[in-house]
Amino acid sequence: MTPTLMALTDQLRREIDQMPAQMQVAAKYVVDHPGDFGLNPIRETADRIGISSNVLVRLAQRMGFDSFDAFRQPFRRALTTDSEDRLGQGWLEASAGQDPFHLAQVKFAQNEMNVVSRSLRLMDPHLTQHAIGHMVSARRCYVTATRSSHALAYYFHYAGRMAHPGLQLVPRHMGSAIDDLVEATDEDCLFAITVHPYSADTIQSMRFARDRSMRIVLLSDSEVIAPGVEPDVVLPVSTRTLHPFSSFSGAMAVLECLLGHLFEASGKEARDRVEQYQKAREDTGAYWRPGVLPKLRKP
Repeated sequence: MTPTLMALTDQLRREIDQMPAQMQVAAKYVVDHPGDFGLNPIRETADRIGISSNVLVRLAQRMGFDSFDAFRQPFRRALTTDSEDRLGQGWLEASAGQDPFHLAQVKFAQNEMNVVSRSLRLMDPHLTQHAIGHMVSARRCYVTATRSSHALAYYFHYAGRMAHPGLQLVPRHMGSAIDDLVEATDEDCLFAITVHPYSADTIQSMRFARDRSMRIVLLSDSEVIAPGVEPDVVLPVSTRTLHPFSSFSGAMAVLECLLGHLFEASGKEARDRVEQYQKAREDTGAYWRPGVLPKLRKP
């Protein structure tokens, strides 16, 4: 029987210290990047690691496989995102008769799945298309949120600016978002995120944006959050939770879909910007990387 992904990675961790140097580098890459290893062909994987393809073949043999493809297969099968909906919820049912901690885990997990499913079901394609249209056609699209929702706005801006350079996170510093909206016009857009209890700062920013005839997109758990707030598009999300604070799982799922639309709308230009960002980060040492053995020149 083919070993599971967990069994393979555990074996790699146990045996890595006994492997030759180049094989150690390959084994570490497999443990650290199981998804990429499962998807990429042998030459691309070898180039990324900085070793020859033969090292990967020998690693596969050491792990008990006849070929590299056979070694990679369990990692490919583990990429079940595209078929997760067909796997059922047996993993939840298996915990039904367990102790109170297991039962609590089932409740929390089920709630989060319900929150995500409901939020995505509420994400009407027509509303989403209007929201994306406002964002990409705007000269500048300001993204704002405060308190706990700020984490959502920060991530959306961090990733989204590579698809749409006009995205600006406000407030930029410790002031009010309105400080950064003073020069905004009807050519601009405001993307606001707030859930109950609604942020007074975000509501003021939306009113300020409306006075300037800016287009407004709101992501919230309600279409009516305060008087005088009239967004052009409301993207509703579920925030139901079993703890004292709102669940952001559904909001994050909707934001991920919006990011997907932004990158599709920007096409090759967005992909080029991502490469430029990544190159700049790698060149400046933004990401930690393990020591990689230099490639040996062939005689």
